[in-house]
Amino acid sequence: MTEYWLISAPGDKTCQQTWETLNNVTSKQNNLSANYKFHIPDLKVGTLDQLVGLSDDLGRLDNFVEQITRKVAGYLGEVLEDQRDKLHENLLANNSDLPSYITRFQWDMAKYPIKQSLRNIADIISKQVGQIDADLKTKSTAYNNLKGNLQNLEKKQTGSLLTRNLADLVKKEHFILDSEYLTTLLVIVPKSTFTDWNQCYEKLTDMIVPRSSQLVSQDGDYGLFTVTLFKKVVDEFKLHARERKFVVRDFTYNEEELAAGKNEITKLVTDKKKQFGPLVRWLKVNFSECFCAWIHVKALRVFVESVLRYGLPVNFQAMLLHPNKKNTKRLRDVLNQLYGHLDSSAVQGSGAHDIVDIPGLGFGQSEYFPYVYYKINVDMVDSKNFVNERTLHNIFIQCIKYNYLIYQSGVVEKT
Repeated sequence: MTEYWLISAPGDKTCQQTWETLNNVTSKQNNLSANYKFHIPDLKVGTLDQLVGLSDDLGRLDNFVEQITRKVAGYLGEVLEDQRDKLHENLLANNSDLPSYITRFQWDMAKYPIKQSLRNIADIISKQVGQIDADLKTKSTAYNNLKGNLQNLEKKQTGSLLTRNLADLVKKEHFILDSEYLTTLLVIVPKSTFTDWNQCYEKLTDMIVPRSSQLVSQDGDYGLFTVTLFKKVVDEFKLHARERKFVVRDFTYNEEELAAGKNEITKLVTDKKKQFGPLVRWLKVNFSECFCAWIHVKALRVFVESVLRYGLPVNFQAMLLHPNKKNTKRLRDVLNQLYGHLDSSAVQGSGAHDIVDIPGLGFGQSEYFPYVYYKINVDMVDSKNFVNERTLHNIFIQCIKYNYLIYQSGVVEKT
């Protein structure tokens, strides 16, 4: 299970006692979760107004940093291509796997000095991750363009004779070159009409060189034939060939241009290999930066919310729980029993007693509990279904307001 619960509870006589109480009822007695102390340093509190304003801003920052973290991880998976199965081992935070980093979390004093105000620390993280996002857009655009150009050229080297590049199928001896009057055309003929082609190509127009057609190559559906004729009848030949379902490919044999085309593929392959290593290293380093920044934002949110809920002086214990997947409901019940006295309304309705549930939206109960709670999902690989919780919550509130306005306007009757 890749989900962790980051919670805090007010200190009893000591914060250690708070920790021991939680650990005893969830881990030792009932095997509901594996628990870890989450160390948050003595940050500068500031004023109540500052904390209230910062609380909302940190929520937005949390969503932003998680989004960029997942974006970097997702693009690393794209870049690895055939080695995507190695993505997990490349997603590290400060040279540790993600569960180890969060379960042994230590505040980075060098990057985020605790003498700074909470607002300044949040701004440092915002600028840092914003710059990573901007750099990712630049680097991904350049690499994707290179990769796309290479893929387009490679597609032309394979596939049907109707569309593929013919340069690697023909040779100089297949063509009449440097003639004032004669030219050689390449014609794509369906396999089912090979006999028809051989019998009629000399009669499609005048001035066809007899027995000049030669089968150069074939795939599952078509054959590539040459035919030599006078230049003056080329347009007429193309017209009659099209009537017979024979496709004349536009092709001019030029050794210099053919060599340049092959060199372009070689150059693109070489350029892609040169960019691959540095890009993977950049993605790994900046994934680590983003993930570590994200967990620091979580720490800031726990600190701010704990002070707002539990008051001053600062006295709370932050704890990280790794729930037993089969016992998450039981764990939630035990936590509510343990901390329900902090906010009885949250326990009575699980924070949703006054909220109407709209069928089909999947909101259910709002995630508000008598204790400070934030969820952390460290699965960075399967992020296609990642949904921004704040976005869902905002949609939910808008739906409630919209339904209320409709009722107030008298458009519909109350049911």
